[in-house]
Amino acid sequence: MLRPALALYLDLHAHPETSGHESRTAGRFAERLAAAGCEVTRGVGGHGVVGVLRNGDGPRVWLRAELDALPVRERTGLPYASDSGAMHACGHDLHLAAAAGATDLLARLRDRWRGTLVVLGQPAEETLSGAEAMLRDGLYERFGRPGAVLAQHAAPLPSGTVAHTPDGTPVTGAGAVLEVVLHGRGGHAATPGLALDPVVTAAAVITRLHALTARTGPHADRMALNVGMVRAGTAANVVPESAALGVGLRARADADLDRLLTAVHRAVHAESAAAGAPREPEVRVVSRSAALRSDLTATESVRRAQAGLLGASRVLPWPGSLATEDFPLFGDAGARFHGQRGIPLVYWMLGVADPGRPAPDRSAAPAGTPAGTPARSREAPPAPPAPPAPLAPPAPNHSPRFAPHVGSALRPAVAALAAAALDRFAAG
Repeated sequence: MLRPALALYLDLHAHPETSGHESRTAGRFAERLAAAGCEVTRGVGGHGVVGVLRNGDGPRVWLRAELDALPVRERTGLPYASDSGAMHACGHDLHLAAAAGATDLLARLRDRWRGTLVVLGQPAEETLSGAEAMLRDGLYERFGRPGAVLAQHAAPLPSGTVAHTPDGTPVTGAGAVLEVVLHGRGGHAATPGLALDPVVTAAAVITRLHALTARTGPHADRMALNVGMVRAGTAANVVPESAALGVGLRARADADLDRLLTAVHRAVHAESAAAGAPREPEVRVVSRSAALRSDLTATESVRRAQAGLLGASRVLPWPGSLATEDFPLFGDAGARFHGQRGIPLVYWMLGVADPGRPAPDRSAAPAGTPAGTPARSREAPPAPPAPPAPLAPPAPNHSPRFAPHVGSALRPAVAALAAAALDRFAAG
């Protein structure tokens, strides 16, 4: 069970595909689901994969994992690292391997549950567009209303742990991705007075935008903004006609995101007007997702099931974060796409950091001590060894050095997902 899951992980990590281009990844995931006995459908909402494992009458429990990687050049130095310019820098390869392993395990444990297991390989999560695409493609109409939808996400916690938010605290924040286009007048770099440089306007907009999260509303610590993409021009001696920005917004609550969106629109238009732009700027919401709240009753039951399997000390509290997800669309937030309400969502964080990496040995004498160095007096007490240097924190998600400790993380990832599924089958 673990060997095929590990092989899938190593293969997917070495061959990442970015959002909307996950054809190979979808094929490999589909193969593993078929090998576990699922009826597999591909091409749902793009490259989406749906595997269905029927086991008599009972509830319909859904597991979701993501197919896409990020446009990040990997710098982990791992022997199975990607060299393509893309990278699984958020753990989606581990999510897929765990979902495949859990499906295989549940197929072997058919005597312990009744119902239908539905396993999703969702495309384009990083652009917050894949869940909507699958739902618009008739996901629930074609594969049935879920009794619960389960998912987990890699986090820089010790391997072998999982973490849930208490008391309905959002697991992840609300988010939006914007494309901003600023207009100018093109011209020669030697005569800037005859042109209007949109790059200068873009610089002013970026400065203004990054001040917004410190000054918007009474809870500024509940928001984050990042300009992750700047695109303008074709040559150093040409003033371009336009400049484009890719802007990511995050907030703890949907109302906070609404306020931040309004402030962004206001700032972009004000800076464009101040520059004397010949045209109004364009601000387009590329994608948006609601804050993610797990169902309280279902989450508490899943938490107990995972504690019984992993040990109570390995089930941790999670304070929530400003990361964003399109997973809420599988529940009430996506009712406009699928027409369903009251579908319980359960989402937890999965520890992937090496739990036992030893500190370097600092007690040995340094190499290269010059010959003839006087020996320490026999009467002198030995000097205490220098304390070990603190270990650097694990690289965070989306870092080019992000690397789950798969040797210790994969087995509990499979176990946590399978335990949650069995709990939901038992709940009816």
